[in-house]
Amino acid sequence: GSKMSLLSVPKEVAVGTAMLGVAFATGVLAGKRYPSLIFGTPNGMIRKNSPLRQYILDHSLREHPILKKLRLLTADHPHGRMMVSSEEAQLMANLAKLIKAKKVIEIGVFTGYNALSMALVLPDDGRVIACDINEDYAKIGRPLWKEAGVEHKIDLRIKPAIQTLDELLASGEAETFDFAFIDADKESYNEYYEKCLHLIKKGGIIAIDNVFWNGKVLKPRKDDLAAQSIHRLNEKLLRDARVNISMLPVGDGVTLAFKL
Repeated sequence: GSKMSLLSVPKEVAVGTAMLGVAFATGVLAGKRYPSLIFGTPNGMIRKNSPLRQYILDHSLREHPILKKLRLLTADHPHGRMMVSSEEAQLMANLAKLIKAKKVIEIGVFTGYNALSMALVLPDDGRVIACDINEDYAKIGRPLWKEAGVEHKIDLRIKPAIQTLDELLASGEAETFDFAFIDADKESYNEYYEKCLHLIKKGGIIAIDNVFWNGKVLKPRKDDLAAQSIHRLNEKLLRDARVNISMLPVGDGVTLAFKL
């Protein structure tokens, strides 16, 4: 891709980057002692329909027209809430571009918004290994992958993701991937994370979605296996010396793990 001087980036991007840095540095302290400081809401979350979130979208989202088309299509779906937030997808695409990613794993495809977002920034010979167990959802996005001219970059594998990850490891692809996105059944998050950690090369990134689980990780109920699973992984990641991490209040919370 073309190289751009830091001095020549648009003001919004520079300010956004600076704010992200502040979030990295102060988020834990502010969240612990002064929860209302994070984005001005009592629980530290920007509500989906809040004017502030709309402001963020209005002033930072640079959505490809076909991505927008797929987002609107997905919004009309009965399970539309399962889609990754557009600002989170953009952050991940920007990170993938930053590290010059060529090989990406996505666990949990749904209608394929994030797979499309990633494919759009990968080089022509780049690949997204997209794992899901439901082909019906992906059929919604596939025509738009084609319309965007990136269908050849998305390798959709309809089978349990653990099976696909094991196949990749067995075929000698350990430490050859640049980026992984985990957003599927929460009870399997730890297993997905461990296998992705083997598949990702040093300097690669694993993004883990829904790490707030709508705030339920604060006090996971005994009968809420998803909340318990996410909370356990969150605690493990804090102490995992194999990665550096940043947990960000984007969407329903996303943790970025940078492999050392």
